[in-house]
This record gives sequence, structure tokens and C-alpha cells, in this order.
Amino acid sequence: MSRKSEHHGEVPPTAGLPLRRKDLGLPIGGADTNLAASLASFLGVEATQIECSGTAALVVALTALKRLAPERDEVIVPAYTCPLVALAVVHCGLKLYVCDLQVDTLDMDIAHLRRLCNSHTLAVVPTHLGGRVSDVTAALACARNVGAWTIEDAAQALGARVGADSVGTLGDIGFFSLAVGKGLSLFEGGVLVVRDPVLRKACLQASADTVPRRIGWELRRSLELLGYALLYDPAWMRWVYGRPLRKALRRGDWSGAAGDEFDLSIPLHRVGRWRQAVGIRALSRLPAFLAQGTAQAQRRRERIADIVGVQVLEDSASVPGAAGVWPVLLLRLPTGASRDALLNASWGSGCGLSVPFARALPDYERYAHLVVPQPDENLFNARDWASRLVAISNSPWLDDARFEKFCRTLAEHCERSG
Repeated sequence: MSRKSEHHGEVPPTAGLPLRRKDLGLPIGGADTNLAASLASFLGVEATQIECSGTAALVVALTALKRLAPERDEVIVPAYTCPLVALAVVHCGLKLYVCDLQVDTLDMDIAHLRRLCNSHTLAVVPTHLGGRVSDVTAALACARNVGAWTIEDAAQALGARVGADSVGTLGDIGFFSLAVGKGLSLFEGGVLVVRDPVLRKACLQASADTVPRRIGWELRRSLELLGYALLYDPAWMRWVYGRPLRKALRRGDWSGAAGDEFDLSIPLHRVGRWRQAVGIRALSRLPAFLAQGTAQAQRRRERIADIVGVQVLEDSASVPGAAGVWPVLLLRLPTGASRDALLNASWGSGCGLSVPFARALPDYERYAHLVVPQPDENLFNARDWASRLVAISNSPWLDDARFEKFCRTLAEHCERSG
């Protein structure tokens, strides 16, 4: 990487693993295209299941559970989570309920979750947001108490662990995303992990019955992956990421700037041999890349800790032995006004600043109709998180000089907030 691109290019919003030219070769044999087996070895599990996106993986999981318990039709997710989760639930013909978060962590509010769980609950979906490990055990207990299942949303947490176990294996089902900018990317891809053999068989059958082979979609994703390999570089990111971002900001469209504007339909198709081979080759470099990111995050957390009023989010204190991954550093600012001022000053500057999601799910005009209304629940904590949370990229392309400049701007806006 040239000094010019390092200091003058655009920093991506997350620390994605860059692809190399040798990753793009044609597959050689069967083992070279069995990404499911390679990821099972990486995660330390018996088997995994490859789908075309993290959203598709969730659709397959919900479809399997719905077949096992057709009398249940409610799914509970965090009120502050990716809108794609809501789209997956509704795609499966299920009712979406949202649970508030805790005051000081991104864990689900267990008191609220207990009130929501009942004999109609099919699944509870705790989320490891931004690579931070969430408390799955408490959500699992609530679900089990009413005979429901737990699906871990580990879309942003491939490589995170609790002790010797990977996240995604703590509940009944877990899924990861292999989307653009993730630690490991096929441009779009998803991974299902299922502990119980009966559930695993049900998920395989649900995929076989509902996910077709679509050559057109796979060709499109293959071309997009090739483009990602060529353009995921600071010099090109200014055009492929920065330019659309700044265009959305000029319109005042924070949802668009956050990447929250999704097509309401969900593509379902098989992942081809070439993209799986690319993933296998890149996977060999992922452990070293994650270790580098953890070391960088540790240094930068210490710097941000010196800024009064800023909370750097850690793994849940309720999970002993948690060791998350660091695609971003999640920061909670003292007030919504200080958060908004920081975004207005720096979001489009190319330093890797972003928000995980622009709003709590019921507050999106585009997605509010997907959520079952809860008149007696104000979701205060989720809305507070949505108003005060930002993410700063942990990409190695965010050099120390630019990071220090961001920290000074961050401190300035926190001081103004009082």
C-alpha cells in the first residue's frame, strides 16, 4: 500500500479482510470448494451450512423451525438491530416482536423479554453487534422456559469466542455473514451452525426445498466479488463507498448513509464453487488478520478511554471468557446532540466513522409496518442507544495520524456537550 493511498484514501467503515490475487484462482478439486468443511474446522464444530447471505441463513433457520412447530408464529429480536433481520422474519410469514436493550449493555432487556415470550414464540434472536459478545445464556433461558428456540445473530462476529467455543454455537442455531466488508467476504454469503443433529437435518432440508440454483444471481455475485477484490483499497474506496455516502449525507438521508435501505425482497440461491474456493483461500489468513485487529483495538480503546464522556463498548460483562472481534470500535457518546454533531462534522470525511444502524426498528418509516406494535412499551433504552452510538472503523488503513485527528474531534464534541 502506498503512502499516498494510506493517508489520502477513504477508510472503509469496517475492517474487512482484503482479498489477494491468488485467492481468485479457479477451484482445483472437491476440497478446494468445500467452504462448509473449512469453516467447520475454523469454528471448531462438526459441520456448517453455506447460504447466499446471512439473511438467507436466517430465513432457512426460521423455515426449519416453523416446520417443526407450525403452531408458533412469533419471533423476538432486539429493537436495535439490522433491518434485514426484520425482513427475514416477515419473509417467513412470522410476526416480529422487538425487545428493548439494557441500559448499559447491548444485551436484551431480560425483564422485557420475559414479558414477550409465550406459547406462540418460535425463536428469540440475541445479537453480537459489531463483534461484541452478547449474553446468549439469559436469552436462551427465556426461550427454553416457553419451549422456543434461540438463534444467535453472529453476522458481524465471525471469529469471536466464549472460552473455547465460537459464538454462534451457544444457542440452538447461529448464523454468520460473509457480506462485503466483513472479516471474511464472498461479497455476499452466509453460514449456519446448528448443534443438534435433528435441527441440523431440518435446516439442510429447508434449504434444499426453498433455495434454488440461480445461475444469473451467482454470476452477478461472482462479478461483484471480483470487483470487491479489485476495488477494496483506500484509493478506490473514495469512489465506491465515499461518494455514495456523501451524496446521501447531502440529502440528509442518514438511513441511506448508514446502508439501511434494503430491498424488501430477499434473494435466495446457491453459492457457486468459485466463490467458495475464494473464501477457503482467504480463510487461511483470517486468524492473523483478526489478531492484528484485536491488538490495534486494544491500543485505540486506551486512547479513547482518556476522552471524558465516551464509553467504548466491551463484550458483555455477563459472559465470562468472552473474546469478541473488532471490525469496529463502538462508542456511546454522552448525548444524542453530541453524537449528531460529531456525525455532521466527520461522517463524510473519509476517516471510517459510521453508525451501526440509523434507528430502532419501529422508527424506520420503511420498516415500521413489519413490527407488531407494543403500545405499553416505549423501548427507551434501544432508542437511546440508537441516538448516541457511533462506530469508528478498526481497519488497518485508518493510520495513527488520522485516528488521532478523529480523537481530537471526538473530544471536542464531548466537551461541548458538557
